[in-house]
Amino acid sequence: MSPRLAELAKEHIKTFGTTNITMPGERVDGEPRTHGLLCRWRDGKALRADLYNFIVWKPAIVAAGVIPPPTKDERGRTRYPSDTTAGIHALRHYFASITLADGVNIKELSEYLGHSDPGFTLRMYTHMLPSSHDRARLAVDRRLERLGLRLTEQRRSRAANGPGYDEPEPGPGLL
Repeated sequence: MSPRLAELAKEHIKTFGTTNITMPGERVDGEPRTHGLLCRWRDGKALRADLYNFIVWKPAIVAAGVIPPPTKDERGRTRYPSDTTAGIHALRHYFASITLADGVNIKELSEYLGHSDPGFTLRMYTHMLPSSHDRARLAVDRRLERLGLRLTEQRRSRAANGPGYDEPEPGPGLL
């Protein structure tokens, strides 16, 4: 958790407290664990992502002009556009994109997102990885510059030690 987000979470807990809820661990039949919920409905019950998405998130992004207002179906039910890029799950992708852009590697991101396989994370987010073409070219240039300095030093050494002095040429290990 970022330091700023941790600060905000502490302020939230100080103001609203937490609600303890006990549920199974990693599996439905897992050992029950008690967790302090940070966010809950006014009645103290846990937020369900789909209900939060419908009642809070979608109306907020309609108000922000991100998606069009909902329509009513033939039974009079409210229907928001089914664009999955605008759902609450989009925050997860946003997190992935900003952390990748700032240099977090795939293995770490996989752990943060709770993926068991970094390969899955790579397949899911490879399009968000910043291009490394410039970094690769600069890495080669930096290495060649260091090698160039060594070659210059070797030439000076040969000149100082005379024409019969034979220092080994740089091998592949120097690149």
